[in-house]
Amino acid sequence: MNISVTAERPENDKVVVTITVPAAEVDNYVNQAYKSIARRYQFQGFRRGRAPRPVIDGIVGREAILADATNDLLNDAQPIMLDELDLVPVERPDFGEDPSLVVEHEDYVVTATVTVPPEVELDSYDAVAINMPPQEATEAEIDLQIEQLLAYQVSYEDVEDEDRTAEVGDIITVDIANKEGAEDLAGKNRTMALNADSLPQELVDGIVGMKKGEVKEVTWSRSHMHGDHEHVHNYDVEVTLNAIKVAVKPELDDELAKKSFGFDTVEELRDAVKEEIEEDKQRSLPNLKEDRVVEELGKRASEVEVPEAYENQVFQELANEFLTSLQRQGMSLDMYLGARQIDTNDFLADLHAQAAERARQGLALDALAKAKGFVATAEDVLQEFVKAGVENVEASMEEFRNDGRISAIRESIRRSKAVKWLVENAEVTEVDEVAERRAAADAEETDSEDAE
Repeated sequence: MNISVTAERPENDKVVVTITVPAAEVDNYVNQAYKSIARRYQFQGFRRGRAPRPVIDGIVGREAILADATNDLLNDAQPIMLDELDLVPVERPDFGEDPSLVVEHEDYVVTATVTVPPEVELDSYDAVAINMPPQEATEAEIDLQIEQLLAYQVSYEDVEDEDRTAEVGDIITVDIANKEGAEDLAGKNRTMALNADSLPQELVDGIVGMKKGEVKEVTWSRSHMHGDHEHVHNYDVEVTLNAIKVAVKPELDDELAKKSFGFDTVEELRDAVKEEIEEDKQRSLPNLKEDRVVEELGKRASEVEVPEAYENQVFQELANEFLTSLQRQGMSLDMYLGARQIDTNDFLADLHAQAAERARQGLALDALAKAKGFVATAEDVLQEFVKAGVENVEASMEEFRNDGRISAIRESIRRSKAVKWLVENAEVTEVDEVAERRAAADAEETDSEDAE
């Protein structure tokens, strides 16, 4: 299809495009519309596909034919328009509520409004500064990994002190009888960690302070929105605290290293853990560096208000990615939320927050790519399809072009070049983050003990 397009970008992130279709193209679409109607319907006295125009006009109506031709023309013109102007629309292009119909033997001129992501200005286009873990395994990282290994060797013994009350973080065994709304929590002699990661916070609060053998009724409510209506779910359980258990960690020595992990000495175990950590870092650190430089760049657009339409578009992308990931694991969204005791509204709110941040980072990458002059060449686009491993590169590219999606490929390429530049030019400070977190946790624990 041969068309010409011109565009201007107002300040409200809407591109006004004028499309001009030559008269010869218009006539082709009108002819195709007549042929389509002739093949689609049986007109009395004529073989299918052979009805002349006057007959079709008299029965179907000429205006209806021109409306079909106009609709087909606009559908075909839309991806060409997006490709030629290199636009990635946030919403479907708007040709108005009632665009004018084509007229045979005349050029067709129509205006479309395309909503696109906003262009932003960054505080700086210089390289970013980030912290990164060192490539070599640190002693703190090795210690943490070994502690996690030892956690599998932990045993739990009943606390003998009859006056000892349950505390947050304890391992407990309980009987939970469901009285209302808590079927999933009910059970006899259940062993569980007393924390809000595995139990509702209200139930944790109710059990804290109980003694062994004590029986207590715990009730709470949760509200959630269903459409415009608020629904309240009531919970009522009877809890019997059977036991409070304390974790007993084994002492790591050569004997345990050999018996449990297959190494003759603790030193050999530490060397193996060190090697494993460093192999993992070879795989994970490049992605971590990309994430951190993009996150840091996004902060330079922190004051940007992401348009709702663009945020919704990114939200849909995130949601599809998440649902696809769950499907690979054989889980539904309801199963995921139920297993983690996550309210649907809280989940959606968090996903919207993530979408807003990703959108802001995308806009920041667009701004950097423009400032640095990064472009997506035809060869770049071709290589994207080659790298994707599609069976027929040319056919796949043509499909994307016909769907108006080539511009999105170009946008992705420009952003990738911006990320590559950030990674190559970032000012990196190596930090033993595990050691820092452990030191901060120790200091917090010391402060808490002093306060008591």
